[in-house]
Amino acid sequence: MLTEERRQKLQDILSQKNRIVVKEVAAILNTSEVTIRKDLEVLEKRGVLSRVHGGAIVRNNSVQDLALTEKEHLHPNEKLRIALKAAEMIEPGDVIILDSGSTTTQIARQIKLAKANLKIITNAINIANELAASKHEVVLTGGFLREKSFSLVGPFAENTLENVHADKFFLGVDGIHFDFGLMTPNLMEGRVNQLMMKVSRETILVADSSKFGKRSVSVIARIEKVDKVITDKNISKDNLAKLKSLGVEVLLV
Repeated sequence: MLTEERRQKLQDILSQKNRIVVKEVAAILNTSEVTIRKDLEVLEKRGVLSRVHGGAIVRNNSVQDLALTEKEHLHPNEKLRIALKAAEMIEPGDVIILDSGSTTTQIARQIKLAKANLKIITNAINIANELAASKHEVVLTGGFLREKSFSLVGPFAENTLENVHADKFFLGVDGIHFDFGLMTPNLMEGRVNQLMMKVSRETILVADSSKFGKRSVSVIARIEKVDKVITDKNISKDNLAKLKSLGVEVLLV
């Protein structure tokens, strides 16, 4: 088992049991307790869990402001499937917006060769870099750089967005809470996302099922304000029913 596969398995066990006992999972995964402790240390840094004596427990539902390089290691298979479905929804000639995030970065990777004649607006410098050698027209907003997310925020980014219009906006979020809405840890990032929704004909939420129930500081919008949600099949029946009751179209991958 590869390192990241083992860590994903630990996250799966944690989501099912809300705790991990080092001795037990070492036997289940046929590896040493030392290796498991190292994995738990890494996962704690990523905000997934809190280590305790003999193992770890699930961290509370508050979103951690993780670096993009850390987020890319979380649920990579689900994010890839979501990105592939998102890419299928893009038509030649579309004007699309991609906000910053690990799932939207995957979308950029899927469309840079497979799709042509697109106009892509983004506030993420890593996404602009992904698309630099493509045949697409890329518009990068100005703004202040957030090092953790590689995103541009603030008045310069907002001024750019107020002067554009898009067919589809693919929105990645850090938390989806049915009491509060779509959430992100940074207030300026949230403001940029609000403007992206405002100037787009259609907003498509791209989020793996681990985002549900998570909350943070900045509310982007109510959940029912999005047109479609692309998420993975691990979403709970309860969360799926809540989405459908809000009139949101759900695509499971």
